[in-house]
Amino acid sequence: QVWLVESGGGLVQAGGSLRLSCTASGRTFSAYAMGWFRQAPGKEREFVATISQNGVGRDYATFVKGRFTISRDNAKNTVYLQVNSLRPEDTAVYYCAAARQGVGLSVTVPGYEYWGQGTQVTVSS
Repeated sequence: QVWLVESGGGLVQAGGSLRLSCTASGRTFSAYAMGWFRQAPGKEREFVATISQNGVGRDYATFVKGRFTISRDNAKNTVYLQVNSLRPEDTAVYYCAAARQGVGLSVTVPGYEYWGQGTQVTVSS
C-alpha cells in the first residue's frame, strides 16, 4: 500500500505559476513510476505527466507544451509538478498517482494503482 498526499494547489491568475507536491508513505517510493493527472468538472480524468523511478524518463501530455515540469526527490518521497503560464482551462483537481509495478511510463488511468485525494487548481482570467 502507498499513501499519497497532494498539496500546493490554489487560486491563481492567468499567466501565474504553482508548484504542486505529492508526498508518499508506505512502500518504497523509489520503486514506483509516478504520474500527475487532472480532472475538470464534468470531464474525465486526463493524463498530465509521468516520471520514471529514477527521474530520468519523463513524458507529458501534448497540451502541456513546455509549461509544466515533473520532477521527483526520492530522498523526500516526493514528486512535484511545476505549472507555469497557467490558463483558465487548466482549472481542475490535480491528482498524483503511483504506477502499477512493471507498467513503466503509463499515460492512462488504469496504469496507476495508488491515488491521492487531489488538490484544486483554479485559474482566473
